[in-house]
Amino acid sequence: MRTLTTLPLPVEETEHLWIPLSDGTRLAARLWKPADAEANPVPGIVEMIPYRKRDLTAVRDSIHHPYMAGHGYACLRVDLRGSGDSEGVLTDEYLEQELQDVEEVLAWLACQPWCSGRTGIMGISWGGFNGLQVAARQPESLGAIVTVCSTDDRYTDDVHYMGGCLLTDNLSWASTMFAYNSAPPDPEIVGDRWRDMWHDRLEHSGLWLDTWLRHQRKDDYWRHGSVNENYAAIQVPVFAVSGWADGYSNAVFRLLRGLDAPTRGLIGPWSHKYPHLGQPGPAIGFLQEVVAWWDHWLKDRTDNGAMDGPQLSIWMQDTVTPSTTYENRPGRWVGERTWPSPRIVETRYPLFRRRILTADTDAEANLSSPALTLQSPLSVGHFGGKWCSYNAPPDMPYDQREEDGGALVFDSDPLEERLELLGQPIVELTIASDQPVAMVAVRLSDVNPSDAATRVSYGLLNLNHYNGSDDPQPLTPGESRTYQVKLNGLAQSFPPGHRLRVAVSTSYWPVVWPSPRVARLTIDPNTSALILPVRPQDDEEDPEMLPVFGPPEGAKPLPTQQLVPGEQDWTVSRNLVDLTGKLEVTKDLGVVRFTDIDVDVTRRAVERYTFKGTDVNSVRGETDWVMGFQRDDLSVYTYTKTVLTSTPEAFHVYAELDAYEGETRVASKTWKTTIDRDFI
Repeated sequence: MRTLTTLPLPVEETEHLWIPLSDGTRLAARLWKPADAEANPVPGIVEMIPYRKRDLTAVRDSIHHPYMAGHGYACLRVDLRGSGDSEGVLTDEYLEQELQDVEEVLAWLACQPWCSGRTGIMGISWGGFNGLQVAARQPESLGAIVTVCSTDDRYTDDVHYMGGCLLTDNLSWASTMFAYNSAPPDPEIVGDRWRDMWHDRLEHSGLWLDTWLRHQRKDDYWRHGSVNENYAAIQVPVFAVSGWADGYSNAVFRLLRGLDAPTRGLIGPWSHKYPHLGQPGPAIGFLQEVVAWWDHWLKDRTDNGAMDGPQLSIWMQDTVTPSTTYENRPGRWVGERTWPSPRIVETRYPLFRRRILTADTDAEANLSSPALTLQSPLSVGHFGGKWCSYNAPPDMPYDQREEDGGALVFDSDPLEERLELLGQPIVELTIASDQPVAMVAVRLSDVNPSDAATRVSYGLLNLNHYNGSDDPQPLTPGESRTYQVKLNGLAQSFPPGHRLRVAVSTSYWPVVWPSPRVARLTIDPNTSALILPVRPQDDEEDPEMLPVFGPPEGAKPLPTQQLVPGEQDWTVSRNLVDLTGKLEVTKDLGVVRFTDIDVDVTRRAVERYTFKGTDVNSVRGETDWVMGFQRDDLSVYTYTKTVLTSTPEAFHVYAELDAYEGETRVASKTWKTTIDRDFI
């Protein structure tokens, strides 16, 4: 990234300020604005997230907020109620109280003498979510939003469930917030009451995993905050952004299709990162695009080109050999004038005897294949990577041949010419199950001439959701039904000589929690097919639709010092004596000193996912977290553990929280709950 030491306007930073809310609660904020904003008011940009503005996101914040301020905006980074240095207790995601708080902050900002009265919301992940949700509430001052790595559907396409199946990222994410919510406010900001605030959080923040497991179908809990329930409520322009290695790229396609407001979509090769910090690369000059977006919609500079070019800009990925991490993904930028694009041709490829037939296969050929049966081992999925890559290598899928031995595989013939796909693949399968509860996982891979298989997309489906995810029903054993398994959207090219592979499995542990009993599926290939969104290559690209991005820019990052090195590890192991298997993931950020506030921060997470033999009820997910904050006046460590197991009838949650001040344990809590399984 190109660090700019000078910006168009000098920037004034207020390291801390309080924003009062109507119920008496105060939120902690950091402000960057042009030095002359009192004399020349500017639009305001808000980012409200729970990840501690003073330390955990301070470096990232210091790159983009001063940059935007130096281009004529007042940028406000706010800790959500109950997080960081803000007052209160945080008890869940996207609660009504949170959305009301964001509205109040926007109103407060719009009334400041240095603000023009026009505002925007920018955020990644949590901040992208609440940006969409608040936009649907139509606050008076809000003029546009930038939403990065977020979703319009909290049940169908979020960290909790996928295709009606329970993701283990649900456990991982709940454990992350369990640890973050155990962290104290900074005594330098809140004073002597920091202990009271801290203990209030330790006592009342709660066990979010328990809450999320009590909503296993798409009910009102998940509909709250899912803007796809009423796209028409969003009337401000939306810039929607994600990456192919991220878990939220599907939402970009849906938002462009569903919103009536002006939209722009951008999907690059990145993981769960802002594109100017994008990994895998290439990163782009995203902040230049954001400033142009704000200039267009908040300063009425409508001739600045911000809405010229394609509605959807995407990185068309070229083939790569399978790897668990990439520094850069080869490919090129392409664009579509509108989305959905009339140029995309939905093409059906019949399945037959472990083969993918060509699209022009003669339907009158009377081809017939016997039914195929499938019962996958629990080891399928250990090389599947994370549901969402957080660029914590090695968290991307490895060579799929490691998985294909436990799956039903359909291969195409080697391609005679280049094939490009853009959109959402679908695999249509006619399935009968021998159990009343079952799931299916489907992977699409690019198989190169040396037979290495790179996963390019995948999808999950809880077969009990055939009437919809709000009304799961038991399966009738032996009864066939045709299902459409929707895979994640993609932009992928396949060169001549490569093959496409569809792999179907009855489990995908530990990406997804397995069904309560081992299921055997019978699949009829004669009525099954692969449906691909083919992007034609016979036309030359319209030069006006080819995106061009500058190099990544940003303000000078906040200085930090790595006192203790971190560690990233991802180990798959099998014991052939007792037939146990384990995936252990370590994400240790070591100890980092934030030199501006003289605080040493420790963060270490270890996740373990285990199973034994073919016993689906031997699976166990366990996470351990350590958080530490140390300074002359502060010595705090918290240790959290979360364990999830299951029986055919229920999920079992066990959790521990221990908090220390110095060597003294000052708080200790345990949870032990049981939640009935709901066709999952």
